[in-house]
Amino acid sequence: MASEKQLVAVTCTAPVNIAVIKYWGKRDEDLILPINSSLSVTLHQDQLKTTTTAAISKDFTEDRIWLNGREEDVGQPRLQACLREIRRLARKRRSAGDEDPLPLSLSYKVHIASVNNFPTAAGLASSAAGYACLAYALARVYGVESDLSEVARRGSGSACRSLYGGFVEWQMGERADGKDSIARQVAPESHWPELRVLILVVSAEKKLMGSTAGMQTSVETSSLLRFRAESVVPARMAEMTRCVQERDFQGFGQLTMKDSNQFHATCLDTFPPISYLSDTSRRIVQLVHRFNAHHGQTKVAYTFDAGPNAVVFALDDTVPEFVAAVRQCFPPELNGDKFLKGLPVRPVPLSEELKAALDVDPTPGGVKYIIATQTGGTWASNPG
Repeated sequence: MASEKQLVAVTCTAPVNIAVIKYWGKRDEDLILPINSSLSVTLHQDQLKTTTTAAISKDFTEDRIWLNGREEDVGQPRLQACLREIRRLARKRRSAGDEDPLPLSLSYKVHIASVNNFPTAAGLASSAAGYACLAYALARVYGVESDLSEVARRGSGSACRSLYGGFVEWQMGERADGKDSIARQVAPESHWPELRVLILVVSAEKKLMGSTAGMQTSVETSSLLRFRAESVVPARMAEMTRCVQERDFQGFGQLTMKDSNQFHATCLDTFPPISYLSDTSRRIVQLVHRFNAHHGQTKVAYTFDAGPNAVVFALDDTVPEFVAAVRQCFPPELNGDKFLKGLPVRPVPLSEELKAALDVDPTPGGVKYIIATQTGGTWASNPG
C-alpha cells in the first residue's frame, strides 16, 4: 500500500503548447482567470518537453525544487498555490473514504526536479509545460485523480492547455471561483497530420519583462486589450475552431498571424509600452509575407508569444522550401550542421524568382537554429 512506502516518486513529461489565439490579461490574479478564451497547438514531445520528478518521503524535512539542475525558491507564490491545491484535493479524497487512502504521505514534504530540453523563460512557453508537468507529477505522487486544469492554471495560466494533446481551447469561464475556467481538446493530435511547426530561435536569453508583470500592466493601461478581449476574441475563437476542424490552412494561417500581431499591438498600447519582438523577429514577419506573396497564398504563418522567437506553421510539403528561405535570409554562422534540429527536412534549392521576391540583405546568425516539430500528445509517466 502506498501509505506504507518510505519514498514515493513519479517521473512524467509534459509538452509545450503554442497559442494561436492568445491569452493576455487576467480578471483574477490569484486564481489566474483570463479576460478572454484562447486556443493552442500542443507540440510533439520528441522535440520539446519538460521532464519532472516529484518524490515524497518521511525523511524529507522541507519542500524543495530544482529547475534545470539549479535549486530555486520553493516559496514562489505560484508553486505554493499548486502544492496547496494538490494537498487539498488529496485530503478531500482521503476524507471521502476512497480506496487506498494516503494518510501518512499527506504530511510528507516533496522534492521536485524539473528539466526542459529547450530554452527556459525565452518566450517558448516553458512555464506552461513546467506547471502542467508539475501538476501531473504531484497528482500522481499524492494520489489525486481529479481534473488538473485548475491546479496547472494556478501555476501558469496557459499550463492548463498543456494537459491535452492536439488542439486545445482554454475556456475563460464566467464564475468568480474559476471552476468553469478549464481546458478542453478541440481536436486530437492525429487530426491534422500534415501540419508542421518550425521554431525559429532568435534568442535563448531570458526575456526582460516576464509575462505576469507584462499582463498586469496591459490590463491596467491598455484600452486596446479590453476591446480585443470583449469584441474581437469571441468571434476569432469560433473561426479558429472551424479552421482546425476543417483543416483550412489558409484561414488558420491568416488568423494566427493577425492574432499574433494584435497581441503585440496591445503590448505596444500598454503604458509604458512593452516590446517582445526584436529586429530579427520583424525580419521574419517580412520574410513570411514575402514568401506568401510570391506563392499567391498563405503557405506559412508566424506567431510570437511574449518573446522574440518565431513559431511558424506550414504544411509538410512547404517546409523544405521555407527552411531554405530562412537559410538564405539568416545564413548560419558556424553551426551549419546543427542549424536544423528535430524532424529531418530535405535540403532543396531556392528558385531565382523566390530569391528575388525575398529581396533581403542577409542577416548572418540572426536565427540561431530551427527546431522542426509537429503536433503531439500529452504524457508518459513512470511511477517509482
